[in-house]
Amino acid sequence: MKRLFSSITVLITLSLVGIIVMQVSWLKNLITLREDQVKQEIDNVYQALSNEFGQKRDQLISEASQNYSNLFSQRNFFDPFKTISIGAKLSTVEIEKIVQRELEKAGLGKMKYEYAFLSGLTGRPNIEKQSPDFLLAMEDSLHNYSPNYSLIRSQPGSASDGITKDEAFALIILNWKSHVTQSIVWNLLMAILFTLVIVAAFYLTVYTMLRQKKLGEIKNDFINNMTHEFKTPIATISLAVDALKNERVMGDRDKLNYFSGIIKEENQRMNKQVETILKASQFEKREAEIDLKPLHVHEVIENVVDNFQLQLHEKNGDSVLSLEATKDLIDADEVHFTNLVNNLIDNAVKYSKDNVPIQLKISTSNTSNGIVIKFEDNGIGMSRETQKRIFEKFYRAHTGNLHNVKGFGLGLNYVKSVADSHNGTVKVDSVLGRGSVFTVEFPLAKN
Repeated sequence: MKRLFSSITVLITLSLVGIIVMQVSWLKNLITLREDQVKQEIDNVYQALSNEFGQKRDQLISEASQNYSNLFSQRNFFDPFKTISIGAKLSTVEIEKIVQRELEKAGLGKMKYEYAFLSGLTGRPNIEKQSPDFLLAMEDSLHNYSPNYSLIRSQPGSASDGITKDEAFALIILNWKSHVTQSIVWNLLMAILFTLVIVAAFYLTVYTMLRQKKLGEIKNDFINNMTHEFKTPIATISLAVDALKNERVMGDRDKLNYFSGIIKEENQRMNKQVETILKASQFEKREAEIDLKPLHVHEVIENVVDNFQLQLHEKNGDSVLSLEATKDLIDADEVHFTNLVNNLIDNAVKYSKDNVPIQLKISTSNTSNGIVIKFEDNGIGMSRETQKRIFEKFYRAHTGNLHNVKGFGLGLNYVKSVADSHNGTVKVDSVLGRGSVFTVEFPLAKN
């Protein structure tokens, strides 16, 4: 079973890692593809703008030519038109309107940009007109994208064809990768969401498997404990019944009373164990009936301690009561609260050291609106791992193969259930080999 669990965990882990790697690879390819698409869209916009500015220049030349007479009689007539520059003729508002219109046509209307018109392209270009931050944007090639300079060309056969000077338009798109990210944001979110779903499913699967494994171990421990708990009284009852069949015993009233008393005691013992299991089940299902009424804590503690005097004396032990709380009245179910105190004292007796007198100290004190009860012993104590699980149902600290401590591992789980049902708390502080301190706190009665 352990090997199967490990194999399943490894296979699921490999599958999860493979899916995540594929998701990351797919996202990288998607981003690269989208970047190429956006670059192509920007290039197309850039080319369209260069053509449109060329048409604008043709229109300006055509309008200017109509103001001159003898257009074809003067050989050097077109020389003055060589000084006409589209960058100089168009206003900033007109340029930005044209650029924004072309960007919107390509679905890039939200992109920020800088631009410039250049001339004298044979040497070092001259900037005829530029947007305010063009040079600054041109330096940041990491975040901004700028296609190669595009010549502003006249239409073939137009009035300006071949007679105007070389002129170019430069466009820089700012933070263009943010547009790429925004365009695939839903793809990214869906990929992340499904990856998280897969991780959550993996976690729940492993958690469920671990829990099932743990429940299996608990079930086996419970069955073993129950077998030990019921085996002894059943065997004792069987022996007592056989003894009662003996003719000599049947004729002796004292022996009859003795063996019938044993049967009754063992029967009560098994009945108590069954009641313990039923109570734990009721609390787990929240079916336990809680009859709250005013109850004095000190009185309950004193009565329970008196009942344990014989067991303490058998182990040369003693109990010290330090009931210093000035207010000890709480609203509680008398039966369940008494059982809580009984279980905590019984726990100290069960887990005492061999050949070491039990030293049990029970003290009380008040908080602002509650009462704190401490049960301190000098028993075997608990490890940190045991302290974390001590209140779990059916959990019992391992003591090797020895079944030297009776019970089903329900006592402290019952204590916690009672505390929770009364809006109280219980915690443990223990040092292995030195003893334990159980601290229970209950709210005081409201009236």
